[in-house]
Amino acid sequence: MYALMGRFPYITRAVWLLSLISLFTDLASEMLYPIMPLYLQSIGFSVFFIGLLEGVAEATAGLSKGYFGQWSDRLGRRVPFVQWGYGLSALSKPMLAILATPVWVLFARTLDRLGKGLRTGARDALLSDETTPDNKGKVFGFHRSMDTLGAVFGPTVALLWLAARPGEFRPLFLIAFLPGLLAIGIAFLLKERQTVPSNRPVQPFWASFSYWRVASPAYRQVVGALVLFALFNSSDAFLLLLARQRGLSDATVVGLYIWYNAVYVLSAWPLGHLADKLGPRRLLVAGLLVFALVYGGVAVAQSTWAFAAMFGLYGVYAAATEGVGKAWVSNLCRKTDAGAALGTFSGLSSLAALGASVGAGLLWQGGGPSLTFGVTAVVALGVAGYLALVRLREQAT
Repeated sequence: MYALMGRFPYITRAVWLLSLISLFTDLASEMLYPIMPLYLQSIGFSVFFIGLLEGVAEATAGLSKGYFGQWSDRLGRRVPFVQWGYGLSALSKPMLAILATPVWVLFARTLDRLGKGLRTGARDALLSDETTPDNKGKVFGFHRSMDTLGAVFGPTVALLWLAARPGEFRPLFLIAFLPGLLAIGIAFLLKERQTVPSNRPVQPFWASFSYWRVASPAYRQVVGALVLFALFNSSDAFLLLLARQRGLSDATVVGLYIWYNAVYVLSAWPLGHLADKLGPRRLLVAGLLVFALVYGGVAVAQSTWAFAAMFGLYGVYAAATEGVGKAWVSNLCRKTDAGAALGTFSGLSSLAALGASVGAGLLWQGGGPSLTFGVTAVVALGVAGYLALVRLREQAT
């Protein structure tokens, strides 16, 4: 750890610890994510209900991200939100192994996403506070690489388990609790960074996106376009379901997900460097173009190799947009508003996932997967064109 910090000074102790926490939390979450739709189908859940479940869970995260981001700014504290947020997410994992009823599964998933909402704004603000505008792409890229490394290890554990015990999903929910506990332990090593509290009053939970009204025009332009894209970008569960529907085995589907995350891990940090050099706008637009190619490709893909190519490109898209998008947004707000700004961005994106996942489920049932993925590809092209051509009226407040 110290050798890495010495070679790359922008990787501070806090950045390293937050990245390790994300790694172990994502290991736990991603151990379950690729098998979740398979597990839910095995206990009788329809594709529509899976989309509704994921949408409601993400909406919970969405509403709470902006709210708790405001509180983090107002108190001038980040660490308690990070600790409690990761704690709730860890607690939700074994709950999914206890009962398989729709109400209980919805409650456990909602608790997991509430934890994400509690921690996201504060964590991203803490990352932003640890660096300068010139290095934000690198820091967020490094964090995303470490986070996604857990998404490589997690599905690998699931794949090995299912290879030895086909169809036995429930024990994985208990196994996933262990790395979650480790993440909580590391979270208590974090130290609070001295932060000037915001003078903005905290709005009620139902008005958790009130930061939008006081944000800079550039913030609203960029975030508005990205949220529009999120409104059509459904859960990755639909990609996994499509691969399964096209005849790929459960093990192959999980293997594709591992492959996607491996490409993401290898690409996120280098693309973060590239974003700092070329500017986040160019890289994010390129990522959206890759996304459109992937969604157009999977609509017609049939073979394992075709899906492997698309999932690999999907990893490049994620690496070019997720961390880069946060780095860009964090440069469009005042430092004292970073929690609210990043929480609102993440929250609106998560809330848009409710419409995206439910809409994808309806499109799938009404017109098939080709229509579902084709519509999303067209929207991605439109958003990429807008972000490439729009003139930002103001860079920050």
